[in-house]
Amino acid sequence: MKVQLIGCSHQNCSVEIREQLAVAIGQLPDALARFQRRFPSTEAVLLSTCNRTELYTAADNASIPTRDDLTSFLADLAGLDASQIENQLFSHAGDEAIRHLFTVAASLDSMVLGESQILSQVKEAYRIAANGNSAGQLTHSAFQSAIRVAKRVANETAIHRNRVSIPSVAIGDFARDIFERLDDKSVLLIGAGEMAEESLRYLQEFGAHNVNIINRSPEKAAALAEKFVGSARPWEDMATLIVDADIVVSTTAATEHIMTAQQYREVESQRHQRPLFIVDLAIPRDFDPEIGDCLGVYLYSIDDLSSVCERNRIARQSEMPKAHEIIEQETDRFMAELRHKATGPTIRRLRESAGELRDAEMNRLLNKIDVDDGTEKEIQRAFDRLVNKILHPPLESLKENTGEQEQAHLLETIRRLFRL
Repeated sequence: MKVQLIGCSHQNCSVEIREQLAVAIGQLPDALARFQRRFPSTEAVLLSTCNRTELYTAADNASIPTRDDLTSFLADLAGLDASQIENQLFSHAGDEAIRHLFTVAASLDSMVLGESQILSQVKEAYRIAANGNSAGQLTHSAFQSAIRVAKRVANETAIHRNRVSIPSVAIGDFARDIFERLDDKSVLLIGAGEMAEESLRYLQEFGAHNVNIINRSPEKAAALAEKFVGSARPWEDMATLIVDADIVVSTTAATEHIMTAQQYREVESQRHQRPLFIVDLAIPRDFDPEIGDCLGVYLYSIDDLSSVCERNRIARQSEMPKAHEIIEQETDRFMAELRHKATGPTIRRLRESAGELRDAEMNRLLNKIDVDDGTEKEIQRAFDRLVNKILHPPLESLKENTGEQEQAHLLETIRRLFRL
């Protein structure tokens, strides 16, 4: 039985190569079907996100694909020559592969330590492989264990409890400190770039659904609104939308304030002192800092949020040793179970063979001599002890924490020596 992986991630590979090797989620079934046609006796799960593409494979025989085989397969998927990517890929086998999978699922290998999205991506990659029958006994066991390990890390450490991205802190901590709920709040999102998209994702995660989006490029606002089910509005409606808003998130690349203190005061009276939470994630700032002095306004800049993010990041880092200890425990546990599955049939056959020889010789002896019941039982115990002592060294060798190749060699040697 062998488990291995090959892939690339933000840890070792340029973004240009990652983009070329990325497989869209809708293309995963076809990619796995192509793998099965090329390697019909090998299980596979393909995990592809914006930061990594990793191909996990497993087989219980010696015909598992080599690193060159898997490199060639990934290159073919991307329409590249293998020589273009071979030095950009890492590979692991055995316990290193399992340790890496557990580390990834627990978000300890993520660009943002402790982010929650990766576990969902691992689950989805596994689900697609299972539905397409490219996952099998070994990959089922590995990915089900990875999901359990990730939950254990989340429950037993504080890795996930302190948010470390600026939008997540702004929405998950600050906004929810001001408003008990977000599902009944009106949100104005200004801008349509990456920071705006991440902010919108967190807003909707916490229940916000009444979202208006404005951007100087109306096409970008419309595209973001369609992606996240919001409403794109004209840039000129900003003042009107601020009157109705409970939450404003601004992320533009403007070189000067898009809302001055004077402009805000012109609409302030129409708000009737309702609380307004403003997250200004722009540099330079979109909102005049003086607006924060107005009644009912809670204005936070990117600097205000960055200090909280850094404190949370340090707190997460302090939990890393505990998280890695869990990973090591679970890796050892998985590999022990895997070795047991690999050696179990050979051990059973060896015991059965030895038992058959023991019974045959004991019966032959008892048929030649006349003994009472007590003596017969003592003879039986002696035969049992002798067989157990003979089998003890080879069985202990199989149970030892050896590497995959050494264990496979031991299994083959025992099968040949004992003619199993």
